[in-house]
Amino acid sequence: MPSETLTPRDEARPGSVPAESPTTQPVDEASAPREASAAVGHAKDVGDIEAGLDALQTSVAPTASRWSKVFQAVYPPVLAIAILLAVWQVLVWLEVQPIYNLPGPTQVWEAVTRAAASGTLWQALGTSLSRGVLGFLAAVAIGTPLGILVARVRWVRVSFGPIITGLQVLPSVAWVPAGIIWFGLSDATVYFVILMGAVPSIINGIVSGVDQVPPLYRRVGQVLGAGRFQMIKDVILPAAFPGYLAGLKQGWAFSWRSLMAAEIIAVGGGIGFGLGAFLQQGRELSDMALVFTAILLILVVGMVIELLFFAPVEKTMLRRRGLAPETSASKGSGWLLRRRELASAALGR
Repeated sequence: MPSETLTPRDEARPGSVPAESPTTQPVDEASAPREASAAVGHAKDVGDIEAGLDALQTSVAPTASRWSKVFQAVYPPVLAIAILLAVWQVLVWLEVQPIYNLPGPTQVWEAVTRAAASGTLWQALGTSLSRGVLGFLAAVAIGTPLGILVARVRWVRVSFGPIITGLQVLPSVAWVPAGIIWFGLSDATVYFVILMGAVPSIINGIVSGVDQVPPLYRRVGQVLGAGRFQMIKDVILPAAFPGYLAGLKQGWAFSWRSLMAAEIIAVGGGIGFGLGAFLQQGRELSDMALVFTAILLILVVGMVIELLFFAPVEKTMLRRRGLAPETSASKGSGWLLRRRELASAALGR
């Protein structure tokens, strides 16, 4: 057969066009940087969009003026109080109960002013408030280390955990007779009842918070060389603070209710005159206006402690953990959610 002369691929005949392989695409060296730059730009755009989505998700309501914030904070409770007063007055007008059994807001206000003028209101308020605060602080000082011990030592939890839960369920008023027998009619009885009511709640709050700490936090602490004390102080307690705060709020509620129960039942001796005794005095005199005055004072003290102490602490904790925007019901939340869905659909996610 006649031999064929093969022309090398890299040697082209004059005036001829080199043949292209069917499986090989031509490479444009000038377009490669452009394509890489476009890919980088696209990735940057995607990252910017994702960052914007995160900002949309975690953004808070538009900043308002100082007076607007005050109005938004004060308006809802004031409106609720006005509605309750109106309903109360309507019930008085309808004579659901005789006026001596159901006094109106005017009669109760007159009783408040008389008690304030005589000094009994301030005496009862100061006595109960000081007892409640001191008893609660003592409960925190006792319940916090016991809660850590129960949460960290397994055999202590298995042995004493059900007992602590039972003590929390037990009504505080059940401890008043025992306290009177053991300590007599003195302040020791009141503080004993407060501690028995508040300490179990604080312990269970810490245990619940520690149980919710992610195991990864403990592993990171171990890797960083944290000892047992540092692990508790720097890792576990900060991570368990939400549960601990819930236990503190419940502990304050139990402290205040236990105090009222002790002051109502244990009257006389060296106990002194508190809001519970003030309420009992109104019952003995069959003065419902005085009874309502004591009830309103007990309610107001509980609300003030919640608003001035626990609410700011909880709000600060949520804001630092990035949870406050999720729990706030701002007007733009629905719009932000729709914008996030549209942007995610545009990215093909």
